[in-house]
Amino acid sequence: MTKTEEFEELRPLLFSIAYRILGSVSEAEDAVQETWLRYRTTSARPGSAKAFLSTVVTRIAIDVLRSARVRREEYAGPWLPEPLLTDPYEDPARSAELVDSLSTAALLLLERLTPLERAVFVLRDVFAFGFPEIASAVGRSEAACHQLAVRARRHMDAGRPRFEAGRKERDRLAERFFDAFREGNVDGLAELLAADIHMVGDSGGKAPNVQPVVLGAENVARVLAVFAPLVARGGGVMEPVQVNGRPGAVFRDRDGRVLSTWALDVADGRVRTIHTVNNPDKLGHLGPVADAWTVLREAQRAPRD
Repeated sequence: MTKTEEFEELRPLLFSIAYRILGSVSEAEDAVQETWLRYRTTSARPGSAKAFLSTVVTRIAIDVLRSARVRREEYAGPWLPEPLLTDPYEDPARSAELVDSLSTAALLLLERLTPLERAVFVLRDVFAFGFPEIASAVGRSEAACHQLAVRARRHMDAGRPRFEAGRKERDRLAERFFDAFREGNVDGLAELLAADIHMVGDSGGKAPNVQPVVLGAENVARVLAVFAPLVARGGGVMEPVQVNGRPGAVFRDRDGRVLSTWALDVADGRVRTIHTVNNPDKLGHLGPVADAWTVLREAQRAPRD
């Protein structure tokens, strides 16, 4: 097998590792490309291409994350990971771990970890790498990696909801939610929302955002009921999809350009969080991006039914 063939076979895994460490599609793709450049120019053939490439992409991602964290501290409004609709890496033996680690909530919990803790957690708990491989990847001893894994797991377990819905329950509730949204049904929406629901919007200061954070079922239901007719009057389309492994939607303008993504977290039979990504810089990998300000102005001027 040639180097190119080896790399292409492992590309999905490398991207999935980098995305979970970085929370950014574009940065993960750049990390994978840099990994290929280093592999291509390496004269010696490593004994294990998987071990070598995983080490390289992990080290690149850690370095990128360290600089990205400084930028995120200065970010305008709440920072959310770039939405991912499809994870290119599949492993039936670890499908639950892969899906759970992809959720917006899990990626935000990972943001609380140090870069090394984050990398060790991703390699160990998500992809089941052995500690010798992890130690080589992060440049620490196996004992140190054990300690990093324990600390990371403790932080992640403390932040997770105690009771999270299964896939079928999430999908059923999401279908009811989006039906009520299309109808602008305030009462129907309110009964599906947790009393302490958070609606968090990431616009990066570059797109319309009702409020960075809206709290409480009554307030969120009102915001949704106001937003739904604007989407309809502007000729927008809501496309239900899985966003980061959870029920969600992509909003597009009348020409099919991307406006926003939504992802729902469901627990205890209610929608507990709605994460919306409106920042156009985070949507380009999904297709052509609309000018949300123009779309909003046109929708506001459009005649009401």
